[in-house]
Amino acid sequence: MARSEKPIAENRKARHDYFIDEVVEAGLVLVGTEVKSLRAGRVNLRDSFARFDKGELYLFNCHIAPYEYGNRYNHDPYRSRKLLVHRKQLRELAARVKQEGMTLVPLRMYFDVHGRAKLALAVARGKKSYDKRQTIAAKEASRRIERAMKQHF
Repeated sequence: MARSEKPIAENRKARHDYFIDEVVEAGLVLVGTEVKSLRAGRVNLRDSFARFDKGELYLFNCHIAPYEYGNRYNHDPYRSRKLLVHRKQLRELAARVKQEGMTLVPLRMYFDVHGRAKLALAVARGKKSYDKRQTIAAKEASRRIERAMKQHF
């Protein structure tokens, strides 16, 4: 993350549930009240995913809370949102996702240098439960080593 990026939300569970192969930056097509809610940080990426629909890439199940002062112009919190990527990237992502077990998972949402909302989208493969246990065991082992090193010095 560059210093000029302003973070909005992060999907921490994605790194726990998936092996991340590649990360792509995508733009979002949003309405005005969605942008205002993003600036307030009222977004949840936990169960969201991206999928191809009629040759275009969309973000599904991403909850952007209705804007507090939006009145009747508010948006649907769970509406599907179009993702903007270059045509070449779109073809590459489509080819990667067609492979067995691959999926597109949002990792984090942020505002770039120019104030545009961006989404870090990962091409990922789902972890099995034993993979998750191995990851947790490795983290705990590294924490124990760090603690021991800290106490030793």
